[in-house]
Amino acid sequence: MTTVAVVAPAGPVTPERLDRALAVLASWGLRVHNLVTPGSRPVRYLADTDVARAKLFTEAWLDPEVDVVLAVRGGYGTQRMLDLLDWAALRNAGPKVFAGSSDTTALHAAIHAHLGLPTLFSPMPAGDYWDEAGGEHLRRALLMPGPVTLPGTEVLVPGTARGRLTGGNLSLLATGVGTPEQGSAREAIVVLEDVSEPVYRLDRMLTQLLRSGWFAGVAGIVLGTWTRCGEPADVHALMLERLAPLGVPVLAGVPFGHVEGSLTVPLGVDAVLDTAELRVITHAA
Repeated sequence: MTTVAVVAPAGPVTPERLDRALAVLASWGLRVHNLVTPGSRPVRYLADTDVARAKLFTEAWLDPEVDVVLAVRGGYGTQRMLDLLDWAALRNAGPKVFAGSSDTTALHAAIHAHLGLPTLFSPMPAGDYWDEAGGEHLRRALLMPGPVTLPGTEVLVPGTARGRLTGGNLSLLATGVGTPEQGSAREAIVVLEDVSEPVYRLDRMLTQLLRSGWFAGVAGIVLGTWTRCGEPADVHALMLERLAPLGVPVLAGVPFGHVEGSLTVPLGVDAVLDTAELRVITHAA
């Protein structure tokens, strides 16, 4: 039986949502280890102190019975605990699967950088956009891992590309520039999404990544959902203006991110982007 440890590396979780999350995971036949506690809440937007959140994440990862460490929700705060993690100890514990999205983009990058492991950019069971369809896609990714097809709806720049999948939430990628774990998009296929960011702020974040050199050598780009970020046509026009000069294929409209029915996207795995087929096909995570 697969054992999943549930953690809150960022924002707090209401008891009602936590109960819902634990019940859903148990209904999948998982053995569930809950490591979400009420916490001391030094500030209202954090689940607990940085030290406590790092400690609970470490406890989950070092537990030899745990196969999957799942972030129950995002919010804010993941970056604050990264320097408190003992990456050597986590590496010695052997491989695990980490799943989560949004603010945990920083943790995905850190796991790739320090541990060299693939991760799952997934819906979170106490998150605002959790639903049965997104949950089912995560369930299959956890219990029946294998190649994944990610369908798109619109080609902004045609072409094909091969590379490992990287990226996640645009806001977290932009704020991660200059940090030890950020790495770069060289020879990678980048996935991007965000929520509640006006178009001018998306512009600012893309510009930051472009000017920092993060996109240098990128192989291709896959755009997810931009919920409450303005008119889709305006968002796609911005993406075309800022990303087309990179000269790589760009596929838009892949249903992942802050949206109901979100797909689970394996990061750190090889994939093929083919805009003629409107899809990305990954290797097994």
